[in-house]
Amino acid sequence: MTPPPPAEHRGPVVHDWALAPLPDTVFDPLPHRLLREEPVARVRLRHGEGDAWLVTRYEDVKQIASDPRLSRALTVGRPVTSMTPHTLAPAGGVGRADPPDHTRLRKLIAPTFGRRRMTALREHTRRTADALALRMAGAGPPADLAEHFVGPLAATVIAELLGVPTADLDLVERWRAGVLSTDTTEAEGESVKKEIAGYFADLARHRTEHPGDDLVSELAAARAAGGISTPELVSMAVMLTLNGLDAVRNIVATMVYVLLVHPEQTAKIRAEPDRLPGAVDELLRYIPQRNGVGMPRIATADIEVGGVTVREGEAVYVFYPAANRDPSVYTEPDRLDLARNEAPHLAFGHGAHYCAGAQLARMEAEVMLSTLLTRFPGLATAVEPERIAWRRGTVNRGPVTLPVTW
Repeated sequence: MTPPPPAEHRGPVVHDWALAPLPDTVFDPLPHRLLREEPVARVRLRHGEGDAWLVTRYEDVKQIASDPRLSRALTVGRPVTSMTPHTLAPAGGVGRADPPDHTRLRKLIAPTFGRRRMTALREHTRRTADALALRMAGAGPPADLAEHFVGPLAATVIAELLGVPTADLDLVERWRAGVLSTDTTEAEGESVKKEIAGYFADLARHRTEHPGDDLVSELAAARAAGGISTPELVSMAVMLTLNGLDAVRNIVATMVYVLLVHPEQTAKIRAEPDRLPGAVDELLRYIPQRNGVGMPRIATADIEVGGVTVREGEAVYVFYPAANRDPSVYTEPDRLDLARNEAPHLAFGHGAHYCAGAQLARMEAEVMLSTLLTRFPGLATAVEPERIAWRRGTVNRGPVTLPVTW
C-alpha cells in the first residue's frame, strides 16, 4: 500500500456542503464553523463538478467581490459545483458579465433607481400597503401575512417597476417557483428559463410599439438604439423580477417573523419610528437570506486571500451571510440588536455586482414594516413559532406561511 503524502504536500480538505433544510433563522452550521476555523476553505456542493473555494470572512469577502482579477464571464460553459442543477443567471446577462459590458448594462438601469422614480415608487408602495392592510384588517384575524400582504405587495411593486401586466403575475410566480428550486432537474430548470426569456422578449417587442413609464420600455428603447442586446435585456428583466418577487417576499416575511419573536426590541421601534431604517439594516445583517451561495467567480491570476493562494483558473464563492456574522467585525454577531451601529452589512453584496435593486428592496421593507407596526399594534404570530413551516428546496429562505393575529 502506498503511504499517504506528508501533511505539507496534501491538498486542502474539501468540505461537502449538504444544504439541509433549515428552519427559522438557524444559521447553516458549515459556513458558521468555517468562518471561525477555516475562512478560506474548499467546498463541494450537490450539483456541478469538482470543488471551489468558499470565502466567509468580512474583509476577505469584500476583497474577492471587488477584485477585477475574478471573472463572472468565465463561468459560462463551466459546470462549477453549485447548489442548483442549472445556472440561475443566463449567459450574456448582467450577472455573468465583466467590465466593460457589466458597466454598460448597469448604467442602463441606473436611472430606474434614481430619486424621481424611487420617490414615486415609494408613494405607490405606501398606498398599496395601506390598501392591503385595510383589506386584511377587514377580513379579521388570523391571516397569512406572507400570502395576503408581503407577497402581493412585492409582486405589485415589481410589476409597476418593470411594466409587467398584473394579469401575468400568476404566470411569473409559477416561473419563480420553478427556476429557484434546488430540487428540480437541469432540463426542467432550463425549460422554465426558456419560457421566461420568451415572455420578456415578447413584452419588450410590445413595449417598443407601446412604451410606458417602466423599465422594460426603457430597455426596449435602448435595444432599438443598439445599446443592449435581446439576451441582455431579458437577463436584466428576469433578474429584477425574480429578486423582486422571491427575495423580497422571503426576506420581508422573515423580518416580520423576527420582529414578532423579539417583542422587547420591536417595542422600541414602535416607540421611536425614526429608528426603523437602522433596524432594517440590522435585520438584513442578521437574517441568513439564502441557502448556499450565489454566482461563482473564476480567478484570472494567482490571488492571495486570507493567507491562502487561489490559483489562476480556480472557482471562488463568497458567502455574504457568513461575512455578516464575522466576530472580528460585529460584537456578538449571532445576536439581534436593532440598535446596532457597526460596520455596514453585506446583505446586498459588494463591488461591481452589488445588488442593483438594493435601494428598492430596502424601501419595500421599510414601508411594509412601518405599515404593519402602525396599523396592527397587537400583531403577533397566530401559532407557536416552532409550528411555522419554512421553505425547503429553494434558493431563498423564508416562511412558507406566516399566520398572524392582532
